[in-house]
Amino acid sequence: MRSLLVTGLLLATFSGCAPTPPWTEPLGPPVTIFHDNPMLLPIADPQQAWETVVDVVDDYFAIEREEPVRLVGDTPTEGRLDTYPKVAATIFEPWGLDSAGPQARVESTLQSIRRRAAVRVVPAEGGYWVDVAVFKELEDVRRPEFATAGAATFRYDASLTRVVNPVGEQEINAGWIPQGRDVALEQRILGHLLARSGQLAVPIFPFRP
Repeated sequence: MRSLLVTGLLLATFSGCAPTPPWTEPLGPPVTIFHDNPMLLPIADPQQAWETVVDVVDDYFAIEREEPVRLVGDTPTEGRLDTYPKVAATIFEPWGLDSAGPQARVESTLQSIRRRAAVRVVPAEGGYWVDVAVFKELEDVRRPEFATAGAATFRYDASLTRVVNPVGEQEINAGWIPQGRDVALEQRILGHLLARSGQLAVPIFPFRP
C-alpha cells in the first residue's frame, strides 16, 4: 500500500499535476518593479541633480562619457552619460554591485557576462526624469573552453558577420551576444538614486549583495 502511494505521488509530480516552483521556470522568477523608469528625481538644482546621478552610477560602472545638464539662459538642457562595459561580478566578488541578486551572480560565475549603462536626465517640472537603461551581453566564444576538437580542424565559424539596419536599442558588438535589458539592476540603481537624494529613509533592497 505504501509503495502504491509513493508511486502515485511520483507520477503526479512528473506528469505536471504538481505546481512548478518558480526557480525551475526558464526565465526565473519575475523582477518586482518598485520604481517607474523613467523616474522623477525631485531635485530642482541642475548641478546637484547631475552630480547625484553621476555619483550613484559611478558605484556600478566606470563612466565613459558625460554630457551634463546645463542651463542655457533659463532653459535646462538634457544630460546623458554612457559607461564602459563591465564584466559582471561573480559569487567570488561580493563587493561588486553590478550583479543584482543571487541568480545574476551565479549566472555571471558560470558564464562570461558583461553589462553597460546609458542614463538620460531630462528636465521636468519639479525635478528631472532619470531614464536608466542597463544592457546585458553574453560572450560569444568560438568553441567551448575544454573542447576536444583540435585547433587544426577546419573552421567554419569565421565567416564575415554584417549587421544591416539592426532593430532595437542595444548595440551589436563583435564577440558579444545581446541579452536585452537588466531590469533588476535598473531597479537597484533607481532605488539607490532615491535613497541618495533623501527620498527613501530605508532602501527597499540592499545595495550590497
